[in-house]
Amino acid sequence: MVFSSLIFCTIFLPVCLLFYYGIPKMTFCGAQRKIIVSNYILLGFSLLFYAFGGVKYLLLIGAVILINWTAGFLCSASRHGIVVRRIGLIFAILCDLGALFFFKYFNLFIAVIENIFFGGKLSLGEKISGIFSGVGTGALGIGEIVLPVGISFFTFQALSYVIDVYTDKAEIQSNLFYFALYIACFPQLIAGPIIHYKDVAGQLTDRVVSSSGFAEGIKRFCFGLGKKVLIANTLAVIVDRIWQTDLSDLDATTAWLGAICYTFQIYYDFSGYSDMAIGLGKMFGFDFKENFNHPYRSESIREFWRRWHISLSSWFRDYVYIPLGGSRCSLKKTCGNIFLVFLLTGIWHGANFTFLVWGLVYGLLLIFERLWFGKILEKNPIKFFNRILIFVIVTILWVVFRANTIMDAGIYISRMFAGGIKLLNLFNYLSGISVIAILFAMLCAGFVQAHMSVKAVKGNALVCLAILVLSLIFMVNGTYNPFIYYQF
Repeated sequence: MVFSSLIFCTIFLPVCLLFYYGIPKMTFCGAQRKIIVSNYILLGFSLLFYAFGGVKYLLLIGAVILINWTAGFLCSASRHGIVVRRIGLIFAILCDLGALFFFKYFNLFIAVIENIFFGGKLSLGEKISGIFSGVGTGALGIGEIVLPVGISFFTFQALSYVIDVYTDKAEIQSNLFYFALYIACFPQLIAGPIIHYKDVAGQLTDRVVSSSGFAEGIKRFCFGLGKKVLIANTLAVIVDRIWQTDLSDLDATTAWLGAICYTFQIYYDFSGYSDMAIGLGKMFGFDFKENFNHPYRSESIREFWRRWHISLSSWFRDYVYIPLGGSRCSLKKTCGNIFLVFLLTGIWHGANFTFLVWGLVYGLLLIFERLWFGKILEKNPIKFFNRILIFVIVTILWVVFRANTIMDAGIYISRMFAGGIKLLNLFNYLSGISVIAILFAMLCAGFVQAHMSVKAVKGNALVCLAILVLSLIFMVNGTYNPFIYYQF
């Protein structure tokens, strides 16, 4: 089940809200008791929500909850000495990352083994192609492992709890069900934002939902729904059609159209989900931190990563980059830390060499900025040129991210610069609705908001109602299109 589905918007969410607010009021108990009842109701609906992706995976998320809750007790400084605490931390890291590796990277690992050691009569070129495409020979007869939705997000959330307890930045959560709610709360369960336990610990036991906060949550949800359904899904039609053609026959005009459309598609798709998650959180009394801040207005790669997928960047900063020394060490060590963080960022995104290359290139670009180019960008008086340059770089790298293989990415990028200009080919992919979607995508990616008041950006009830109704119409007439980050 996805937020941008009719079953969620018209059945699941209304019923959940009815139970969440209705049952505690029927108990006629105190405020603290009502929060306890509300927590159990929200946890129940969250597990039901996750069960739509596969009932068997409830065992997986249940195991993650139990392991990390137990590890939290082992890591507590008030309960154990340093040896036990380190054992608890290592235990949690091995279990969480082990589960992540098994479900996310096992298929690629087997494909590499089969091509290298069981390639049979395959030529060297065919073996290399199989390795980089992640396609095995089937020689070992091992079935493909299906990736559980959201595993990259809830394992990182669980790890943040254990690490924060170990470093004495958070207290242990003695209530297993409250901890389960922190991990499994459905607004951010599938695709983030990645929530640090220390940021919501107090909200698990003490939160108040005002009418204004609830209304703000509805507005935020409607805007996120519009981003996904009206813009991202419309652009997805163009992108998918272009990528389904023979890439070697693409002209530069079409290639750039596909690249730019995907650049906006992934932004409105993912930021739309984050908006909906934050809006849902407000409806239930939670305040989740922002996950996007108009990244396509960035004037450097460094700024881009401060604005894009903020919760993931913050996670790697807090739990990898800073513990390694961050920028407080020598320049050489700092560059090494940056490179490692973005190597891990690429690996986190999936078992495909395209993600690895995507992350490594970003790491190299950030090192390049720190060593030299960043000073040029800072001194450039015409910041508009900086934004165009960063947008072009980001767009090219999104091609690598979107490609099925490194070879496909190389072919596509080569066509962007050597495919020739054929403007008439654009009419094969564009329609009136898609042109409108592209215009709104360009204007609403931060450029319009920068010249509007906060009140105007948030909009009013009539605008939100119009977006909701239009989104529901598109959902009825459209096709199923899951969120891009569901695969991670």
